Amino acid sequence: MSESTLKRAALAVAVLGVIGVGGAAVVKQGNAVAAAPVVVQAVAPVQAAAPVAVPAPPIALPDFSVIVAHNGPAVVNISVTGSTKTAYDGGEQAGRGDPFADDPFYEFFRRFQGPQQRGGQRSMPTHGLGSGFIISADGIILTNAHVVRDASEVVVKLTDRREFRAKVLGSDPKSDVAVLKIDAKNLPVVPLAKGNDLKVGEWVLAIGSPYGLDNTVTAGVVSAKGRSLPDGNVPFIQTDVAVNPGNSGGPLFNTRGEVVGINSQIYSQTGGYQGLSFAIPIEVAGKIKDQIVSTGKVTHARLGVTVQEVNQGFADSFNLATPEGALVANVEKGSPGDKAGLKAGDVIRTINGTKIVSSGDLPAIVGLASPGDKVTLDVWRQGKPVQLSATLGNANDKVAAADGDERTGQASAKLKLGLSLRPLENIEKRQSGIPNGLLIEDARGAAANAGVQPGDVLLSVNGRPVNSIEQVREVVDKSGKSVALLIQRGDDKIFIPVRLG
Repeated sequence: MSESTLKRAALAVAVLGVIGVGGAAVVKQGNAVAAAPVVVQAVAPVQAAAPVAVPAPPIALPDFSVIVAHNGPAVVNISVTGSTKTAYDGGEQAGRGDPFADDPFYEFFRRFQGPQQRGGQRSMPTHGLGSGFIISADGIILTNAHVVRDASEVVVKLTDRREFRAKVLGSDPKSDVAVLKIDAKNLPVVPLAKGNDLKVGEWVLAIGSPYGLDNTVTAGVVSAKGRSLPDGNVPFIQTDVAVNPGNSGGPLFNTRGEVVGINSQIYSQTGGYQGLSFAIPIEVAGKIKDQIVSTGKVTHARLGVTVQEVNQGFADSFNLATPEGALVANVEKGSPGDKAGLKAGDVIRTINGTKIVSSGDLPAIVGLASPGDKVTLDVWRQGKPVQLSATLGNANDKVAAADGDERTGQASAKLKLGLSLRPLENIEKRQSGIPNGLLIEDARGAAANAGVQPGDVLLSVNGRPVNSIEQVREVVDKSGKSVALLIQRGDDKIFIPVRLG
């Protein structure tokens, strides 16, 4: 199966409209009415009628024309000019575009140039299109950071065909939010939604410039909220609104005409719309905008841990009732997480009372906090709940490299897990920088099927560090249906669930 990729797309989507309210269906049941006294004879009991399915009240489709007419003028088209460096080998391509390429002596002299003169890099112009929307009458505009990345010139075009050169006040690649400023007054603006009451299934509207087609309107519904994507720390709004390249940075409206998100990405195998669109929640974009406008830069908080998903195999290994939470695969030494007492193998279940369902929920919450914020973590550790407190650090801070002590090795052995293990030699510890663990010389059976490879280093089993084969056997013997192996492969640490039997 070919791998689907998430591609940035210029999206401008204004999702607005008023949902008609259908008449409320009222179902009445007949009440028993007292009658004149009669002689009552024994009769067979009457069985209650089976429940009857009652259809939901009809809902009229929304009419977005009022929202488009009112807010469309505040949606802008953004064109970007920049440059990029490309390899230049000085070969047959060298003469293309050179005004002297047709000179008969051109090739003669070119052959006597040194290789550094003939090769190198040349700057090539680039052009891009996107969308945005005006949030203040004095010319403040929100868009995506990837729309204006590496731009040397940004031009904003309004619906009345006026054009302005824009200044990039700041951009934040982590959240993909950028703030622009144009020199104008009394501009139309869009209202921003307050609160987080957007519901899955609610109608939404997008306005933008797909493929440069200004003020294109598309509509759909909210498919999901809080969606985590591999390349970001944003709890995205997922919709089925049709967005395409050129829509990036455009607004996503609710049926009240309020902006609830910035269209940012699409999920596509072709580069075009395939039914999956993602928008940055406006409350997230608002926090980034406030930092950029006040300071010109953005700071993000960090916990200093690497996390991965908790699947059913991990839930069985750690005795969790449900496969939810963020499994800590690595804790950076000296990081806020390390200082709080987090350990590899911990499962973070909540942060400040907010439930962590998917591992992506944790970085999304932490990334929107501020350095210095204090958080409370509810953690599941070796079958017991633990509560920790952490003070978040700055994502720009560097972390000291981890060091550790050395341990002596033991002989290798074959385990029923399907692994052939031996302790690391002292020279291997020094060369790899791994102070403790067992080298996996061979992987077969359940472990191999789970993805364990020869050359991996086994660091822990079910969250318990292992330095000897006996320790591994002890943990495996006490495990149920599966075990969670913490593996170091190169510079990466990953948890691999292995089912037993």
